[in-house]
Amino acid sequence: MRINSAVKLGTVATFAAIVLAACGSSSSSSTSAAKGQTLKWMEASALPSMDISKATDQVSGETMNNTGEGLLRIGKNNKLTPGVAKSYSKSKDGTVYTFNLRKSKWSNGDPVTAQNFVYSWQRTVNPKTASQYAYLLAPVKNADAISKGKQPVSALGIKAQGKYKVVVTLTKATAYFPSLVASPTFFPQNASVAKKYGSKYATTAQANVYNGPFKLTYWTGTSDNWSMSKNANYWNAKNVKLKKINFKTMKDPQTALSQYQSGKLDATYLSGQQPKNYKNSKEYVERKSAGTFYLELNEKKDSMLRNKHARQALSMAINRNQFINKVLEDGSTPAKGVVATGLASYKGKDFTDVANVKSASTQNLMQAKKLWKQALKETGRKSYSLTFMADDTPAGKNAAEFIQSQWAKLPNLKVTNQNLPFKTRLSRSQNGQFDVVATAWGADFPDPISFLQLFTSDNAYNNGKWKSAAYDKDIANVNGKDANNESARWNDMVNAQKTLLNDQGVIPFYQQGKAQLVKSNVKGLIYFPTGANWDFSKTYIAK
Repeated sequence: MRINSAVKLGTVATFAAIVLAACGSSSSSSTSAAKGQTLKWMEASALPSMDISKATDQVSGETMNNTGEGLLRIGKNNKLTPGVAKSYSKSKDGTVYTFNLRKSKWSNGDPVTAQNFVYSWQRTVNPKTASQYAYLLAPVKNADAISKGKQPVSALGIKAQGKYKVVVTLTKATAYFPSLVASPTFFPQNASVAKKYGSKYATTAQANVYNGPFKLTYWTGTSDNWSMSKNANYWNAKNVKLKKINFKTMKDPQTALSQYQSGKLDATYLSGQQPKNYKNSKEYVERKSAGTFYLELNEKKDSMLRNKHARQALSMAINRNQFINKVLEDGSTPAKGVVATGLASYKGKDFTDVANVKSASTQNLMQAKKLWKQALKETGRKSYSLTFMADDTPAGKNAAEFIQSQWAKLPNLKVTNQNLPFKTRLSRSQNGQFDVVATAWGADFPDPISFLQLFTSDNAYNNGKWKSAAYDKDIANVNGKDANNESARWNDMVNAQKTLLNDQGVIPFYQQGKAQLVKSNVKGLIYFPTGANWDFSKTYIAK
């Protein structure tokens, strides 16, 4: 997913230290049973949507992840656990998955059936729905053709065998498919409820039903606050300890901090100078997200940026640690590559450690100057000017100024900053109207391919037009002949990132982080860096 703000998914990122707001308790009253097990949480913006087929933002994703449940669930450390499916199996060639469902209920008492999944997935890929996340279903047989209006929704490769068995047929083996079905886009939907409410479906708390640990009990569709209560019909309700979660949107970090200090909220994100001030607190926590910021260089436009030594020099000139510690101060970390640290591991080793090319993401100013002089000579230049494009937010301007100051140390290089409104910058990036642009990607699922597929020579997100036949071959093998061979597939991805970094196809910058204060009596929080981020099903307030 492209990141464009603290809450929006699906587009190119702003260069911003995330400013997240906090919440106090909901204005709606709690029942006596909820006292003591009510979590007071915050979000960065109001809840935009509860329509599984249409929601694209992080706040909606977090809410749906707690009020709904898919075939599987993503838990701590991205580990998959049973959800509505109590077990599943796949065919030898990895193209057919069979999910055996447990007997569970919606919040209105209706049974959750295999047909609920068939209806939901078909609704999402139906072009009439206009789902922005329909592309996530691409591995499912005929999904792309249906989305383009070339086949009927009934041709989608998902079938119900009786009430409690779902059979999914893929176009080809897809190793990360089990992780996909754990994301909100793949959750079931109750067709009778959707048809009952029509255009009003999922626009308020009451115009929907829920099959997750909690049910939405207050949300008008436009309110800045909303509430969840424990779903008594959830199949594992006996292990859900929270009775209620109250959410409220506030946009001033200092007000949020004040509410946290006064006990009106149980957690708050920190921004600006706040992380530095509270770093020694026992309640201070840093959360890493699976979002990597990097710089794209337009190789199609200019021979200088096609020069490998020039790209390496620009990367080596950047002091990422200084940017993290002096500018962001928010729990972010220097990027080791394009794939986020902590996203995936194999045989106990993190992908970023195995696929690391240290020179591609570490400052070496002496070598950078040497390589830059060499690039000028190789391209027949005495000097060079480039424009660095980023967003026009205050944080975007700060980041651009930092990069400009770093590159000013290279001989005979002039850098002009261009800070533009997000939509304008996005359009120019996509149309190749840039020299160097700041961008980012957040993983939709915990697999390195979520990042690596971006840089094949024919990928629409490869705005810099970097090309490598070796890279393309490795990625083709990941999704092709090695898709069902875990070891070979892992090696393909490792080789691909090393190829990208050795050639400095992009310049890794930093991995996004969030600094947070959490009350010491809040236990059992489950945070994961991809997608919906939070799972409150095991959270409780200690006495």
